[in-house]
Amino acid sequence: MSVNVDTEIARPGDESYVEEAWELKECIRQADGVLKQRKGFFTDAYRRSTVYLFVTTETRPDRGSDERVMGFAAVRRDGYILFLAVDPEFRGEGMGKRLVGRVADAHDTVTCHARASNEAALGFYEHLGFEVERQIGNYYEDGGDAYYLKLGGTTGIAEKLSEFVRG
Repeated sequence: MSVNVDTEIARPGDESYVEEAWELKECIRQADGVLKQRKGFFTDAYRRSTVYLFVTTETRPDRGSDERVMGFAAVRRDGYILFLAVDPEFRGEGMGKRLVGRVADAHDTVTCHARASNEAALGFYEHLGFEVERQIGNYYEDGGDAYYLKLGGTTGIAEKLSEFVRG
């Protein structure tokens, strides 16, 4: 089996890969208990965002070619990451860092919320240089708390993430 990786961008209004992104989000929700948004909310946010995607085309002798989303970042115009997801099969390969790098390349600051109980996400963002701006109680629909995280501003985000953009 050979795997090719393509970088795609779905601009606001573009529904390319929305179903595939939803399926990946749901896979992560079931496995990790995060990304609990309902489909209508997710789909609406996706359609209004710029979405950076990594897509594989797997060629198998017995099945032909299959295309699937390896990871994606859905981002508002102000650099706020609404969704960041990487297929568990491809974690640890720098894909999340590169997605954040793509966002950082287009914005002066990058912000997001992370569930306060999601230690893996918080560690990931801290590793990239995000700082906790504040904690928000009862942020999520299920009553979960969140941290509002920020990268960039006065410290020069492009320099901070240049290695990830190249990666």
